[in-house]
Formats: sequence, structure tokens, C-alpha cells
Amino acid sequence: MFRLDRNSKIPYKYILMLQELKDRFSRTAFYVSRHTGKFKPWLIVLLAVLILVVLSISSYLHFLATPYGNGRRVQVFDFSSGSTMKKISEELAASRIIRNATLFSLHARLESADEKIQAGSYRFSDGMTPVEILAKLVNGDVFEVRFSVPEGYSIFQIGELLEKRKILLKENFLRQCFNRTLLNELDIPTKSVEGFLSPRTYTIKPDTDAKALIKTMVSQFRSTYDLKFADRARSLGLSELEVLTLASMIEKEAVVPSERPLIASVFHNRLKRNMPLQSDPTSVYGIRAFAGKISKQDILRDTPYNTYRIKGLPPGPIGNPGVESIEAVLFPAQTQYLYFVARKDGTHQFSTTLAEHNRAVEKYLK
Repeated sequence: MFRLDRNSKIPYKYILMLQELKDRFSRTAFYVSRHTGKFKPWLIVLLAVLILVVLSISSYLHFLATPYGNGRRVQVFDFSSGSTMKKISEELAASRIIRNATLFSLHARLESADEKIQAGSYRFSDGMTPVEILAKLVNGDVFEVRFSVPEGYSIFQIGELLEKRKILLKENFLRQCFNRTLLNELDIPTKSVEGFLSPRTYTIKPDTDAKALIKTMVSQFRSTYDLKFADRARSLGLSELEVLTLASMIEKEAVVPSERPLIASVFHNRLKRNMPLQSDPTSVYGIRAFAGKISKQDILRDTPYNTYRIKGLPPGPIGNPGVESIEAVLFPAQTQYLYFVARKDGTHQFSTTLAEHNRAVEKYLK
């Protein structure tokens, strides 16, 4: 953690540095005064350099310890994970929170803080010293936390993301994801909140707990679903859970967005024929994140979600789908396709018959 000297707003090591320079300056001045009869130009030059160094460091330390103003100017800054120290310093200076962007960047470099800055929203005032401001940035003392949940992420991946960002412990987040009381309160008819968490960017207070965050994420999903999709789903005879389960599979399968309606058509066609869906991502759900490839062991694994081993839909979603995948379920392409296999470029070859599919497998997977 960033620490300040107990009696000063300046890091203690800088005080020691200045004291050492003052001592050297005193010794040099004493030496020069003892040898005035033996004038040597290099002594005068050395003395002048020491004076400049002491003045520069004194000015730098004054900058570190002195606020820009009286605290009346308060502003919230949103620094993403890609923000450089140069950009942060310039924003603070442009907003008149600090006096000098260059000196602030130098301070961060001397403290090896360039790579330690934590993303988030910070509230700073011009009554804070540069030392206090940098300490907040390094310690992650945020006013608000911003994070993004990618489309298709499972609750397990979201838990890892939150823990990596030091927002919540994965264990605490997952415990609430399976909290039966919370599920009943949110009217979720399955064993977890999987599929009901809206993938988007969130801005939350640092003290937000897992239960409150989940409620926010479900609320965001429901507001979108009820407005855009609920009526269409009812007209097709699909429950909310069925839509989300199919959408979560499409989200994991599709690499190219334009193929989502085609993949949806395959799943709809197979369900109508009572054929197993045989969706690769379902075979590893709860085991590991789907990365595009599965093994024979994965296909043969007996789990409630493995659509190679069960008929029909899994008991619930395998991830949290985005809007486009939900749309694909409700507005699938009109095809006779029953099979698809991934090409090496991420697109898929779609087939109507098993013979066509086997030829595609031979071509693209062998």
C-alpha cells in the first residue's frame, strides 16, 4: 500500500533525499569557503549545480505537498484499464486538480506506480495533494467501479472477472448465484441465475455486495427482455427459460454474428424432430470454459447439460446471452439445416443431411 510519513504529506524517502542533498551542499560550501584563496572554477560549478539540484527538488517536494486549491473544485474521473499515466496526469491538470502533469507523471514513475493504477471512477478535489491523489489511484480507492461483462460469459467466468478486478470474491458471488431464496425473489425457475444476468458495462459503488449486484444485473436483463422479446416468445410458445437456454448455446457456438439465425434454425429443426442438439459447449459447462474444441471424453461425460447425452434442452442456460442471440432464437432463419461444423476461419458449414455433414467433417476437421 501507498504510505505517507506520519508527520508529513511527502513520502519519507524524499525527505531523506532532500536532507542528504542539504548535507552535501553544506559540506561543499564549507569546503569552498576554506579554499577561497585557492580558487578553482570546478568548485564553483559544483556548488552551482548543487544549488540548482536542491532548488529543483525543493520545488518538486513543494508540488507534492501542496494542493492546487482550497477543495471547492470537486470532479469525478473515469479511468479505464487502458488509461496511461500520461493521460491521467493531463486530465487532472486540465481539470485544475493538480498544477503540473509532468511532475505528477514523474512522481508516479519514481514510485513505480505506472503499472499499479487501478481502473474505476475516482472523485478528486483541488484540496488534495498530488501524493494523496496518486495514493488513491494505486490503492484503488474508487468512488465508483466500472466493469464489463462480455456476451456469453457464464456465472463462473463473471465470478473470475469480479475477483480479478478485486470487486468481489468469486466464491461469494457464486454462492449468491445459487441462493434459493434470492432465486425465488427474482422469479428465476432454475437452480442458478445463469442466463438472467445482462451482459453489459456496469458502474457500481465499491461497497456493493454480491446479492445487490445480481439484483441489478437481473433487473437490467428483465427490462430489456420484457420490452423487446416477451410478446414474441409467448407467440411462439416458448418460455423465458427456454429462450435463454437456446440463446446461451447460440452465443457460445457463433463466432460470426451473422450466423446466429442459421445456428438457431438448426436447433429449432432438431428439436422439432426430437433429435439430440449435440451442442459442443454444453458438454463442458460447469467443467471449464468452452474454447472452441472438445474431446471424446467431453462428449461421453454424463451431465444434465450435455446435449450429446440428453434429448431436448439442458435444464438451464450455459451462459448469459446478448440481445442478438435472443433475437436469433425468436427470429431464426428459415432453413432445413440439421447440422453444422466449424471451418478453420470461425464460420460454419451447414448441412441438411448426415451424408453432407460427414463430408464437411472430413473436409474441415480431419
